[in-house]
Amino acid sequence: MAAIDLNADLGETVDGMPTADDEAMFEVVSSASVACGGHAGDAASMRDAVERAARRGVAVGAHPSYLDRAGFGRAAQDVDPATLRAQVAAQLTALVGAGADLRYVKPHGALYHAVTADAAAAAAVATAVADVAARLGRPLPVLGLDGAIARAAESRGLPFRREAFLDRGYRADGSLVPRGEPGALLHDPDAVAARAVRLVREGVVEAADGTLVRVDAVSLCVHGDTAGAVAMARAVRLALDAAGVAVRAPW
Repeated sequence: MAAIDLNADLGETVDGMPTADDEAMFEVVSSASVACGGHAGDAASMRDAVERAARRGVAVGAHPSYLDRAGFGRAAQDVDPATLRAQVAAQLTALVGAGADLRYVKPHGALYHAVTADAAAAAAVATAVADVAARLGRPLPVLGLDGAIARAAESRGLPFRREAFLDRGYRADGSLVPRGEPGALLHDPDAVAARAVRLVREGVVEAADGTLVRVDAVSLCVHGDTAGAVAMARAVRLALDAAGVAVRAPW
């Protein structure tokens, strides 16, 4: 039977208020990338996410970002590598301290995109993950897009795992349409569900211009704070179930 992971960015509370329907999303996903204080989240929200994940049998990943709560981690930051390494390590440590059985790490927002192209940022993040993995006594996979982060992770003995986005528009070169541009976000549950099945069956996603982009992914992402996220995630699960695809964490 074919299998795929379904992940969502969860635990993203701001000023104590959730940005997503975490309870509903935890019923659908197999992995949760939990905000750990950089762009959102705090000690209470991390504990809550960890407890929900345990109840639902969902794998917990860390979702570190630049320290940018005002911009929700979506603005590029000029951070020197040593500082970035320390910031990321502190966020992962906070999530472990909240009781997480940490299974993977997925950078958030601007940091996610920076580490695909910026070798210094990628090295800083990968080194932070390796530092925490050494303390845990096991490798921590890094989840993301191809680029500098894949090379940095693998050079430090960390498994690198590729993901695809179900609710984000793609360009013909495989990059994502930037937020704020036309076609950046998808909202139709049926279209998103069909994309998920096609990604599993054919390993391709249709870009905004109609180009078919090859994507070799082990995990599919639906953003928890996207409008209609719960409806989309549920439609994806139903479509994958109907297609005979098992949804389970690969970590």
